[in-house]
Amino acid sequence: MKQQLLSLLALATLSASAQNAVIRDQFTADPTARVFHGRVYLYPSHDIPAPPTVTEIAGHPAGEWFCMADYHVFSSDNLTDWTDHGVIVSQEQVPWGKPDAYSMWAPDCVERGGKYYFYFPNAPKSGRGFAIGVATADSPTGPFRLEPEPIKGVMGIDPCVLVDKDGTSYIYWSGMGIRGARLKSNMKELDGELETVSFPQGGSVKVGGQQMAGLPEGFKEGPFAFRRGDWYYLTFPWVRKEKGTETLAYAMSRSPLGPWDFKGVFMQEHANGCWTNHHSFVEYQGQWYLFYHHNDYSPWMDKRRSVCIERVTFLKDGTIQEVKPTLRGVGTTKATDRMEVDRYSAASTGTTIAYLDTLNRFRGWYAALPGKGSWVRYGEVDYAPLRDGAYAVVQVRAKANTSLTLSSGKKLIARIPVTVITERGGFRRDQSNQWLTLTAPLTVLPKGVSDVTVTCEGESVDVDWVQLRNRPDYFTAVPAGAAPLAPDADGFIRRWTLLEPVRHEVRSNIVLTENYLKDMVAKEWPKVNVKRGKWHTIESRTYNVRAFRFAELTGHEPYHSLFWGTAVIVCPQELQQVRLAAGSNGASCWWVDDQPVLTLDGDRRMVQDDGVSQRLTLKAGHHVLRFCLVNGPGLSDFCVRFIDEKGNPINNFLITR
Repeated sequence: MKQQLLSLLALATLSASAQNAVIRDQFTADPTARVFHGRVYLYPSHDIPAPPTVTEIAGHPAGEWFCMADYHVFSSDNLTDWTDHGVIVSQEQVPWGKPDAYSMWAPDCVERGGKYYFYFPNAPKSGRGFAIGVATADSPTGPFRLEPEPIKGVMGIDPCVLVDKDGTSYIYWSGMGIRGARLKSNMKELDGELETVSFPQGGSVKVGGQQMAGLPEGFKEGPFAFRRGDWYYLTFPWVRKEKGTETLAYAMSRSPLGPWDFKGVFMQEHANGCWTNHHSFVEYQGQWYLFYHHNDYSPWMDKRRSVCIERVTFLKDGTIQEVKPTLRGVGTTKATDRMEVDRYSAASTGTTIAYLDTLNRFRGWYAALPGKGSWVRYGEVDYAPLRDGAYAVVQVRAKANTSLTLSSGKKLIARIPVTVITERGGFRRDQSNQWLTLTAPLTVLPKGVSDVTVTCEGESVDVDWVQLRNRPDYFTAVPAGAAPLAPDADGFIRRWTLLEPVRHEVRSNIVLTENYLKDMVAKEWPKVNVKRGKWHTIESRTYNVRAFRFAELTGHEPYHSLFWGTAVIVCPQELQQVRLAAGSNGASCWWVDDQPVLTLDGDRRMVQDDGVSQRLTLKAGHHVLRFCLVNGPGLSDFCVRFIDEKGNPINNFLITR
């Protein structure tokens, strides 16, 4: 594999965030978003593959057309994490509907008087075209009770209901153009007379409301109406004749039923030629959002769509600034969650994305950075969940065999040295595609909300995700000037200053004889006295210091490693006839004030008081306890304390830095 270098740079600028598409385990389309009780509820349609027994849907070959059998409802309080509350209405439950029509298209749901009214289209059991049904509930998530008949006078699809400030409600739908009508207070009937409309090919129906005047020529559907200030907005998918696929367009009026002043397009046709778009607007916590759909997870079939979200800006005159689709979407991602950097906010020229699994596209994508200097930026990451005083690590899933760095401006946050692909140690390898999950510590903790930028400094690199994690279970960092620490109740020393481990190949721990250790220490100790690596003062949360976890935290291989450490002991009075008692997984050597006092050789397992020194006298004052621990294929840890003649712990001393 080519040598590469990845850098992750945490930048201070803010940007729109969350990851499109927002529902990632099923197809969702035609999204209507509503805010109820401070939470966003999403009512989409549900694209599914046609069952094998279904050959035709609405006059089209089933495998080439929209296929929808039920509705789910989702909710979120941050627009990033969505809860699926399950199916609320399915086609076989609709008393007046054809139970196998697979035509449950765009729905809506509104609240009035403490009740929730769910509106949906379906093909009726008899007659032609579509009708609009109503279901009611006492909760936004149901259970919903279906009305026995559809709304009289509404023949069409894509219902939308606007509840005005005075409580008056209006319904809009697609059928013989875009139509609108006032609803009665029961929210289930049109308020007004029905008129007879004749079809050119023969026959007639009674319809209510009126056709919305002032809209452009061309195919229109999916109306969504809302009020902002004194303006009413009628928005809709619109096909411009010269393009052939849907834009999102809008008109404005001072009246809920027009006439309308057409303003133009606020979202262009999808760049990949996806035929449909369908949408809704919602204001949440002072910000307006556009919910829409795209065929992100189904590039081969634009009848399988997925919901996306973008922020919306209104200009001073009330018009809508053009909304451009992004991969990143909206919402803040916790640094401790996986940041799927392929859903980037911005990227350098030449950066591409590709599916992780073309047989299961719901697994998502990865970002392919083509060469040195190429980058992707992932916006609005919240670093607050990373706590001060706890070791934090960064994990990166990438196709790389090199070093990775995490920086903030000019400050180095983390480094991940990887020189060989290995299936052991702190790095995991997926045999099927050679992805590596790499781990390294954060040496600087970012604050607040900022960006993460992944930069390639080698020839090329593929990156799936980045995640930062607290690792408080094993160690806490000890700052300079920290107060001295007593041993724990059992006398174990938990504060140590450890050198980042050194690579030391050991085929088997059996070779770690006393002579081997003596020769190794004579060779290696002089190297420690020159600046060989970084030292860390830590406190272990367990009596046994898990050296292999320390190796992972510092981005080193926990196997085949050589560990050095010291503890400064402060005795307030002389301690006589004490012994050093130690246990270690792997072989270890122990010194007090540079005098060797204990050696644990051979293939050891960490056992309390596995080895005990000769009697020692620790005079009042400072003493330096030093150790060297070496291990081959095992996971290294150790425990150390001083004991008296009867084996009881000695704990009337302090450990300082």
